[in-house]
Amino acid sequence: MTGLVDGTAPVREGEELDSAALGRYLCDTLDGMSGPLDIEQFPSGHSNLTYLIRAGGRELVLRRPPFGSTVKSAHDMGREFAVLSKLCRAYAPAPAPLAYCEDAGVIGAPFYVMKRLRGSILRSRKPKDLAVDPALARACCQSFIDNLADLHALDFRAIGLDTLYKGEGYVDRQVKGWSKRYRDAQTDDIAEIDRLMEWLDGRIPADTGAVLVHNDYKFDNIVLDPGNLTRIIGVLDWEMATIGDPLADLGTSLGYWVEKNDDEMHVVQCFMTTEPGAMTRLELAEAYAARTGRDISNLLFYYLLALLKLAVIVQQIYYRYKKGLTQDERFAVLIFMVQTLGRKAVSAIETGKV
Repeated sequence: MTGLVDGTAPVREGEELDSAALGRYLCDTLDGMSGPLDIEQFPSGHSNLTYLIRAGGRELVLRRPPFGSTVKSAHDMGREFAVLSKLCRAYAPAPAPLAYCEDAGVIGAPFYVMKRLRGSILRSRKPKDLAVDPALARACCQSFIDNLADLHALDFRAIGLDTLYKGEGYVDRQVKGWSKRYRDAQTDDIAEIDRLMEWLDGRIPADTGAVLVHNDYKFDNIVLDPGNLTRIIGVLDWEMATIGDPLADLGTSLGYWVEKNDDEMHVVQCFMTTEPGAMTRLELAEAYAARTGRDISNLLFYYLLALLKLAVIVQQIYYRYKKGLTQDERFAVLIFMVQTLGRKAVSAIETGKV
């Protein structure tokens, strides 16, 4: 099933790297690096940019901030490198980072490189040669949620990530922080987003715990064994990882989770979640609760917080496009996704259902 291995594409115009400067840095920094670089790009994703670097028989992955971004805290390469450096020793799916470069003079921004994980990533379109029966779909969902529970069970203090902990009040900071980020990047008046922020602000619960949270846990950030799609071999994109409330992390996954009967456009859609046999959002949360023993009676709040967060992330990307800070035409329609997330949130508020 080699056709399921996540592939690359030519580097998008305007997102090229200085091959000569990068080659000099890698040869000076990493053992065994030699020869000219072959650089391609992983075309999916809307935030940090990810490249495949081939040289001297080696394959590396490079991560750098997006061009034109003004949200520095969301693209801290040094922070992401530091988290992975400790996490990869305690959590097998975390990629092993190799080097961090804070000198923006090399390729125009700080970056880090890590080993490549060759595997399958499930995205919106189902591969033509992949057959998925209900049992496989169910098993993939179970593996997905079990792995999130395993992440939340890690002792972050023993790993050395306790410096990420900012104390109690995580959920309160999330609601206020994401609301402020929305206002800072706002380009259009969207009444549904205003209502969502007001609803959340009036119902902020106390934290239910403090664990290592990924903050962007979804199928297209997971690398699977091409020969066994129920086996997770990697979890990617740790840029927003921190110590926070586990139910907020669960809520983020639910925000991305598309059900077969959903009739709205979504920010991210993985075909697996709509296959016959796949879990619904509620079933996924119940499976998490069964595995962890956590109380999910306030699940609606965390789901709506996730929808706000997703809307803000999309709004920030659209803001960069609107201001001419990026020429990526994929971003031109993102304001419609913000509006869709707002409508979806209001529907959930009115029905009380995730």
